[in-house]
Amino acid sequence: MAGPVTARPLIAPATPADAGEILTVQLAAYLAEAQRYADPFLPPLTETLDEVRAVLAGPQTVLTARLGHRLVGSVRVRVDGDIAAIGRLAVAPDQQGRGIGGRLLRAVETVAGSRVSRFTLFTGAESVGSRRLYQRSGYRLVGHDTDPNGVPLAFLEKTMPSRC
Repeated sequence: MAGPVTARPLIAPATPADAGEILTVQLAAYLAEAQRYADPFLPPLTETLDEVRAVLAGPQTVLTARLGHRLVGSVRVRVDGDIAAIGRLAVAPDQQGRGIGGRLLRAVETVAGSRVSRFTLFTGAESVGSRRLYQRSGYRLVGHDTDPNGVPLAFLEKTMPSRC
């Protein structure tokens, strides 16, 4: 496991120009998941550049993490009513274990937190590192299911404090 990050990543909203780098990091990050589940057709691995561009042009918020000029991570959030669905949290493999995923998660919660009462997400049920990150960040396991290819999934959520 890598050590702590020496430079703090700059987290900012994604721009259309980031689409290719987002896809590259996503493909690299999810390759280990594909190997873990023996499924090369995980949705993050089959998404196209045009689909990433469409996400960036749509209503979802996408944040990126950069170290210098290098994009090293990204995350998406879609707000629907008072629920925010987090997805596609990805960190470049050589940068994993350095706190970037946690920083992206906190940043996306900050961006959407004032508008929602709950965050939801899912990850591979056997993805111990991802589940540990989410649980350390206050997410609790609320259920299990499988995707259409039979990959076991864990569903987690985090309830935001009431605002009076």
